[in-house]
Amino acid sequence: MKKFVWIGVVFLLCGCVAEEKHYTHEVLNRMTPIKDQGDSETCWIYAMLAAIETEHLAWGDSVNLSPYYIEKMLEREPSCPKSKRGEPATLLRLMEKYGICGYDAMRKIETPAPRWVFMYGATYTPQEFARSVCRPGEYMQLMSNDSKPYYQESELEMEDNWLHDRYLNIPMDSLFAKTERAVRQHHGVCWEDKSHAMAIVGIAHDDKGEKYFIMKNSWGTDRPHGGLEYISFDDFRGNTIAVEMTKEAFDK
Repeated sequence: MKKFVWIGVVFLLCGCVAEEKHYTHEVLNRMTPIKDQGDSETCWIYAMLAAIETEHLAWGDSVNLSPYYIEKMLEREPSCPKSKRGEPATLLRLMEKYGICGYDAMRKIETPAPRWVFMYGATYTPQEFARSVCRPGEYMQLMSNDSKPYYQESELEMEDNWLHDRYLNIPMDSLFAKTERAVRQHHGVCWEDKSHAMAIVGIAHDDKGEKYFIMKNSWGTDRPHGGLEYISFDDFRGNTIAVEMTKEAFDK
């Protein structure tokens, strides 16, 4: 999931004049600083960690987690492809297995993975810290595939799902409604399509009234919206592969 060009303007029929869209934010949830995945294909790591961070910020608990720690742990996984591609659900499994550390403790992939995590005067192993940040089974994996039975769990048939995780399959109308409600109630949500993953951090509309999910991207801040992307509700319905959110967000 390397960087590619997202077009943030609408080209008029003449082909020579462009009109930049104006977005009005209806909801913009708290988030940690925008990060940059560089040339790596690890957007799934950044997106899922960003969703977890936003979830904690909604509770008033600030955590800023290191994607490089998980990327380093991938070197221990024999099934991991050389590209290091994966699914947000993969991140959850790896956190349970290897733990996590704060961003300040590991800001580069070249940095040795820390054996201890120091937070608020306490000392944790990375696994202990991970359990304090994200409890096992706290998050749900959701998909909408009309070729599979609804309201049952099925394996997500994507090459990046090399841990063979299973997802609850629900109709797209339900998946969309659950996602919109979770975002409006300030939960962290992770979204992916066939080529990229981002955290959903808000909802906006343009001057014509069309609505969008506001996505926190992992391509740095040198972009038209400072690291945010706007995905229309119609594009969400047409392109979504999977969504991750907490069980609390799903059931509310």
